[in-house]
Amino acid sequence: MRQKGVVTIPQDVRAELGLEVGDQFFVRIEDGNVVLVPARLVPADQAWFWTPEWQAGEREAADELARGEVETFDDGEEFLRDLADRAGTTVDDLR
Repeated sequence: MRQKGVVTIPQDVRAELGLEVGDQFFVRIEDGNVVLVPARLVPADQAWFWTPEWQAGEREAADELARGEVETFDDGEEFLRDLADRAGTTVDDLR
């Protein structure tokens, strides 16, 4: 560690983690160790995607996909008809 607490992260570690000059970190103390966690900046208009609730839904969808629990459609109209049927409404109401 240098003056003012400056720490150099080895080049191989930076490369493996995809770290670049200017990246920011969260700093935590865990079991007496300093832990640096890369802080990824998220544009405000995309923050909803990273909420715990949305990420839980993303994991659920990925799990369903991995289990083969998917349905495909030949075209958009077929998809809309199926969606309307499931919602108990009409395609026109969905538009």
